[in-house]
Amino acid sequence: MNDSDALVSQARDLVKGRFPHALGAVLGGSAAQGRAAATSDLDVVVLLPDGDASRREVIRHDGRLAELFLHTRADAPQHFERDRSLRRGTVLFLYDRGLVLADPQGHVARVREQARAVLAAGPPPLTPAEWERGRYVLTSFMDDLADAPPTDRHEQLALADFILREAAHLLTAHHGAWTGIGKWLPRRLLTADPARGKALLEGHRAVAEHADPTRLTAAAEQVLHLLGGPLREGYTQPWQV
Repeated sequence: MNDSDALVSQARDLVKGRFPHALGAVLGGSAAQGRAAATSDLDVVVLLPDGDASRREVIRHDGRLAELFLHTRADAPQHFERDRSLRRGTVLFLYDRGLVLADPQGHVARVREQARAVLAAGPPPLTPAEWERGRYVLTSFMDDLADAPPTDRHEQLALADFILREAAHLLTAHHGAWTGIGKWLPRRLLTADPARGKALLEGHRAVAEHADPTRLTAAAEQVLHLLGGPLREGYTQPWQV
């Protein structure tokens, strides 16, 4: 048995032992794709009977961390809509690209088709107010990065991180594509726009490795020009109380 098969077997044992009443389960993430490292966790979606409690749990099983996404058939649309509103599609992608561990009555297959329909529809578009705010915030932090002395590495790095995240959010939204956080940010960014995404990531790396903000600023400006350009004076936002 190779490492991938061992992880699948481990995930099946987890579901059988902890959730014997489950309607089915899906293994996602790197374990399902044969790319798991020794320290990778198991991402497992468990479909529960209606009336059970939907929740998220992190446990340790057989020495390995497992992140469990538990929901019922009735709750699936609600979870999918939350995923869609966040524009990240975490559970949606687990269903779409995961490996089915168990589905004795076909419930997982039906929920999987629901997830794929939501993925195909894409995330919701940003509102005009969200576009304006994104442009203004990205412009402001680019200005701050330009003013930050290269000797103040903490400020530079904090600003570069924010610029990358905000530019990625706007660029993926421009393409009607899904975004991500953590390791999924560069993956989703490069999928949505390989050329501009690569420029943003390489610009961020130049700040981190060489204290040089020019490439990141230029890449972020490319994103802003897609959306109407930088936004400074003239921006307004109502106070929220």
